[in-house]
Parts: sequence; C-alpha cells; structure tokens
Amino acid sequence: MSGSKEDRKGSGEWREFFWNPRTHELLGRTASSWGLILLFYLIFYLFLAGMFALTMYIMLLTLDDYKPTWQDRLATPGMMIRPKGDQLEITFSVSSTESWDGLVTNLNSFLSSYNDSYQVQTNDNCPPDQYFIQEDSGEVRNNPKRSCQFNRTMLEDCSGISDRFYGYNRGQPCILIKLNRVIGMLPGKDGQSPYVICGAKREDSDKIGPLAYYPPNGTFNLMYYPYYGKKAQVNYTQPLVAVKFLNASMNTDINVECKVTSNTLADGSERDKFAGRVSFKLRINDK
Repeated sequence: MSGSKEDRKGSGEWREFFWNPRTHELLGRTASSWGLILLFYLIFYLFLAGMFALTMYIMLLTLDDYKPTWQDRLATPGMMIRPKGDQLEITFSVSSTESWDGLVTNLNSFLSSYNDSYQVQTNDNCPPDQYFIQEDSGEVRNNPKRSCQFNRTMLEDCSGISDRFYGYNRGQPCILIKLNRVIGMLPGKDGQSPYVICGAKREDSDKIGPLAYYPPNGTFNLMYYPYYGKKAQVNYTQPLVAVKFLNASMNTDINVECKVTSNTLADGSERDKFAGRVSFKLRINDK
C-alpha cells in the first residue's frame, strides 16, 4: 500500500511540474518568463544572423567578378588528353570499327568549336610568338576581351579533315594534348613558346616508334596567353598539340608520358605526377 501511495505522489509531482494549475506555471515557468526567454533567444539569433550576413557582404565586396582575389595554384599547370579513355587508357583494334568509332566521335565533338569558320567569326587573327596583352584602363574594364584563333586546320593530319578517322583505322592514332587554363599565366619569354615532348616509359622505349607533332614542334604559341578567365574572355579557345603515333608496336601496352617544356614554368615534381605532364597507356591491336 505504501508503495502505491508513493507512486501516486511521484506521478502527481511530475504532473504538477509539467503544469501547475495553481500558479499557472508550465515546466516551472510562468508565461511571462517563457516569453522573456524566447524573446532573448530570438534577438540573440537575429544578431548572429545579422553578423553573418554583414560578414558575407563585406567579403563579397572584396571579390572580383572577372579575376580571383586570391589564386593558389601549382607552379606548373596540369595537362590532359583527348580522346578520353577509361582511366587514361586508349585501347582499340584496327580491324574493329566499333572499338575506335567512339574515340573518333569524341574527337569530332571536342574539335567542333575549333572549326575554321567558327574561329574566323568569333576570334582574331593574332601575330604569333608574342603575348596578346589586353590591359584594363584604370577602373574601366576592357571586357569582353578578345581571343586569338586556333583553327582546326592547324592540326593538319590530326584535324579530322584530311583524315576523318584521325589515323585510328590505320593504327596511327592521333592524341590531342591541352594545358590546363590558369588565369594570368605567362608560359614563356623571349618569344619562346612552351612545347610538348612525348616519349615512352623506359621499359617501352622500343615500342613507341616515331611521332609527329601538330602544330609544328608541338608548341602552345604565346599569342594564346595570358588567359583572362571564362567570364572576361568568353570566346577563348584553348590551344592544342596533336601527337600522331606513326609506327607504334601492335598488340602490346605502351606507357606514354608527355611533358611541357618552357623557359618560365618549373619542371613538374615526382610528388605531383600531373604537374606539367600527363601519362597514359596506349594499346593498338591488329585484330
């Protein structure tokens, strides 16, 4: 009996704590007390939200729509290839159209913006071997900035015009190489443009055969630099270098590495394998 009375007493105390009809208190506080607490937290969180909004507003005032305020990047930009294979691997069979048809389609799609007719309409015919500097005039921005033509025909045998299969149907594939865009980068001096050199890894040096580069000497001409950003230079066309494998060994893996050489860009380090270089695997099967 005593246990039952104590249970009822404890239950009554809990009910009275939740709502006391005599004092009109909810959870030990009156309505005015709860109102003051809610008002305090409302003001407190509004103040925090206001401080956050003010901080963001001040930060946004320091940003430039056309150029990053802070630019943290590698000393040497990375490189990439086209067509895109699985994990930088390009494998196809010369006798199987289906094995390389997707690679040709990828190249055609990628090069569509490089068509000569489009380049003539949108970009300028610039003098080579010198930077295309377009300075702003004080507070007056020189936007949109113009860009130099990179015509598809400059890739010659790898343009997809004279050879619409890019050599894949003959076991002489073309690989396109591009240098990643970096705003304001000046990749050469004294009129010397950066250029690409490709070769096989040591164990595959006897498999790669002779190479042909387009444009001649595999250069990224200085006239395509500096790059001013996607918003300021809306029609910018990234320069390319095409590498054609003229007599690579068949039915074997060839580990290829291409590097950019420049008199202003630092050599890539072994700690970052994508700095100024790109490595990929090429396998050409005859059946």
